[in-house]
Amino acid sequence: MTYIAGRAGYDFVSYRPIFMGLPGEPNYNLAENKEMLRQTKTALAATGLKLLDIELARIYDGLDPKRYLPAMEIAAELGGRHVISSIWTPERNFAVDCYAGLCDIAKPLGLTVDLEFVTFADGNDLTAALVVLRAARRENCGILVDTLHFSRSRVALEDLDAVPRAWFHFVHLCDGPAAIPAAKEDLIYTAREARLYAGEGGIDIAAILNRIPETPCSIELPNLARVKEIGYAEHAWRCLQTAKDYLDAHPRGRT
Repeated sequence: MTYIAGRAGYDFVSYRPIFMGLPGEPNYNLAENKEMLRQTKTALAATGLKLLDIELARIYDGLDPKRYLPAMEIAAELGGRHVISSIWTPERNFAVDCYAGLCDIAKPLGLTVDLEFVTFADGNDLTAALVVLRAARRENCGILVDTLHFSRSRVALEDLDAVPRAWFHFVHLCDGPAAIPAAKEDLIYTAREARLYAGEGGIDIAAILNRIPETPCSIELPNLARVKEIGYAEHAWRCLQTAKDYLDAHPRGRT
């Protein structure tokens, strides 16, 4: 996948070395699979790509944040900058403590912990995420805006103005249908299997980006039907090219 990203013209890659055990999920646990880690280092060196972030340091009931230390150490070893986290427990105080713990583990490694609000999780909107960040009060905290989740959690654009600029480190970019489904299963399906290329759906991506400082745009665009039709390499190239075309057509400061 790193070689595909290099051929397509990307600047960064994002890895998922924290195995969650979802049905059909490949296991890219680089901390345990030393041969895969060796091959990954070779691929990064050969392509010149940099590692931007790793995922997913989920916060859930009973979590010991130290569980994610091996993956964070691998991220730092590979030159990564950020760790994505999200909240999957209704216990706010526990979530704050765990998030603060993740930040404390990540800081000596030079990593930020960027909290993503996921529409179908417990921390499902910008307000909920900011409550955790402000309560944790850690220097290496961050907020991750995913354009699909932003749209589907019905966040007001003006709410982004209240977020400290230093908390934005990168953005997840994709498009999706304008209609927001009511069923959780449909929200999950689109997010994990059927996102759209920039400009193909109904999300006002430019309006969101205009409220956020210039940061790397990390394209989060799983679409299983497209991959089956055209393959990973072509899909990766189309993800990047459509994003470039969209951003060229919507310069910052204009929507």
